[in-house]
Amino acid sequence: MYQQEREQALAKTALALMGDCGVVPTPDNFELFYTYASGSNPALASAMDSIISGREPFTSGVLDDLRSRCLSTARTTQALDNASVGIAATLNAVMKKLEDAGRDASAYGKTLSRASGELGGGQSPEELRRFVDTLIVATQTMAARTQTLEKELQHSSQQVNQLKAQLNDVRRESLTDSLTGIANRKAFDCELAMAIEEARRNGETIALLMCDIDHFKHFNDTWGHQTGDQVLRLVANCMSENIKGRDTAARFGGEEFAVILRRTSLKNAMSLANQVRAFVQSKRLVKKSTGEILGTITISIGVAQLGDDDTPASLIRRADSCLYQAKRYGRNRVVQEHEPANMEINVA
Repeated sequence: MYQQEREQALAKTALALMGDCGVVPTPDNFELFYTYASGSNPALASAMDSIISGREPFTSGVLDDLRSRCLSTARTTQALDNASVGIAATLNAVMKKLEDAGRDASAYGKTLSRASGELGGGQSPEELRRFVDTLIVATQTMAARTQTLEKELQHSSQQVNQLKAQLNDVRRESLTDSLTGIANRKAFDCELAMAIEEARRNGETIALLMCDIDHFKHFNDTWGHQTGDQVLRLVANCMSENIKGRDTAARFGGEEFAVILRRTSLKNAMSLANQVRAFVQSKRLVKKSTGEILGTITISIGVAQLGDDDTPASLIRRADSCLYQAKRYGRNRVVQEHEPANMEINVA
């Protein structure tokens, strides 16, 4: 009864706090504020205390970042712990069954050895019949135990496969942005490091696009965070539809996205970047409840190519610098490194 009352009190506190902070009471947001109210996640408590005390707005980007940094890790850790316990228990059970099977096999071997020693030429027909009956019973018992062991091991194998599938699901979830469904920042960091290593090992190159939604704050302030979330999903879908399977589109943070282009020259990266930019601009944002057209979305993109001395951080920094130039010179355009003067204005 106490636990139920506590949960109800925490739920009321979470809902009240969401109202005070102007946060839409979606299930994901409720989980975030309920966890904060419970005090069970120190990292989340510290982060949200800072935001609340500073009177900063809980934008969709801020909420997603909190979920990614503070909740996803906790979920992943718990899931990994549960899977590890399950695998350990299954393996222990398998070892016990194998030990039992070893003892059964040893006993059966002794029975055969004893029978072999007793077998001679002086047995009567009745003694031979009893002897054969004994061997038949021992063999049938051993066969039954072997069949049982086979079924048990098959069941254990299925359990291990289920646990492996759960681990794969957890891993996939931990690397996916919950709002847009594309790779998150953690996945991007891993993919970029691997892409750079592969490019250097194979003598290839990669290009990086850093993308930012133009005037994103306007969508949130004018139409609300749910519309802002719709914008983020739309842009993510546009990127996914325009890249190849070997490439990686990720939500870098807030309204910023990144695309890793393997085996791609700067020229081809520029072509793809403009293709993505035009594709986004061709879309119309529609309010689902009324069908009202809310406007056109545009993005700005910076493009950089891997250099001989680049680290992941330096490559990101150069692409981000090009993105800043695209913003500075009017937005809705693509800017590549090395050619700051070549600033073609992209219009619809």
